[in-house]
Amino acid sequence: MTNKQSILAKIPVIFFEEGDKLIAYSPALDLSTCGDNLEQAKKRFAEAATIFINEASQMGTLEEVLAECGWQKTPSGQAWTPPLYVGQLQEEIEIPAVR
Repeated sequence: MTNKQSILAKIPVIFFEEGDKLIAYSPALDLSTCGDNLEQAKKRFAEAATIFINEASQMGTLEEVLAECGWQKTPSGQAWTPPLYVGQLQEEIEIPAVR
């Protein structure tokens, strides 16, 4: 639920497997968590994001945190816009052999 001073924002969340866990990561908040399946990872990410935002707000560092994550204040200065991610590519890199 939001109050009249809150904004709703849609942010990208990337899900990937790591061992037997599913990782949920959002570059828009530089925040991650995990779960045993997609539903659990989604639920835990929503909980972690809420805690993260609320704690930063209570500490008085929310604006600094959002700016460091690439968010921009709207022209009115009353709201924030998350960074826009335009795509995801698979780039080939060379990794030296481990000896």
